[in-house]
Amino acid sequence: MEPPIVSEIVKQKYGEAALRAASGSKSSCCGATAASSLSCDPITSNLYDAAQTTLLPEEAVLASLGCGNPTALAQLNPDEVVLDLGSGGGIDVLLSARRVGPTGTAYGLDMTDEMLALSNENKRKAGAENVEFLKGEIESIPLPDNSVDVIISNCVINLSADKDRVLREALRVLKPGGRLAVSDVVTRGEINIAIRKSVLLWVGCVAGALDENEYRGKLAAAGFEQISIEPTRIYRVEDAREFLSSAGVDVEAIAPQVDGKFMSAFVRAVKPATACCGASCCS
Repeated sequence: MEPPIVSEIVKQKYGEAALRAASGSKSSCCGATAASSLSCDPITSNLYDAAQTTLLPEEAVLASLGCGNPTALAQLNPDEVVLDLGSGGGIDVLLSARRVGPTGTAYGLDMTDEMLALSNENKRKAGAENVEFLKGEIESIPLPDNSVDVIISNCVINLSADKDRVLREALRVLKPGGRLAVSDVVTRGEINIAIRKSVLLWVGCVAGALDENEYRGKLAAAGFEQISIEPTRIYRVEDAREFLSSAGVDVEAIAPQVDGKFMSAFVRAVKPATACCGASCCS
């Protein structure tokens, strides 16, 4: 396993991404350091269609660092309360706010001052009155028990060094019967540690990615049920050939052991109608 990404590293990377977006530059490497000659487009490109982004501030779109589009796959209903973990520039919060309507609420949670400044400016530009951005860490969500109908997230949970705590916190703030509907990076099958490290050089958002079965186990241990993990984009070695070759990696040698084992996935789970968080019930 790779060492966990500490929150200060993530905070620095996302702060830099926010500043790039505010200046009009696309941030497209899921928190990895972008290089002008290299692209992470196979991970982050073409996630949102024009119908979704046309009415959004450009900076919200430029700051998108995700690996999926949870708002396109999650069931969101009018009047509901939605929480986006690691909301970044606010694209998924603003899209969710439209879906839940003026009587619903869309919260975004982020720990990065630069991203919060950017997302609040995007909120102002979008005229979204049912949106609130909160400062905090996804391991300690600053909302009461049983207060959220749906939790979404876009390639952020995998970056946490304490995923078990994140999932317990998600269960805590969800209402009984509430839904978790997140995009995340997962792996499938055994991957040599040295090869995994080489692939992690390619794009920061696969750092910390869990095997899909381990992810299911952590969700169940936290107390979730109706768990499903649906691949939405499978990454191929060919997508990373230029980057890996420039890093001195023998692409042909690792291809059979890597190809198709890294993927974006849509992760769904439900909080039971009567649920307990650890030793004490929270429903």
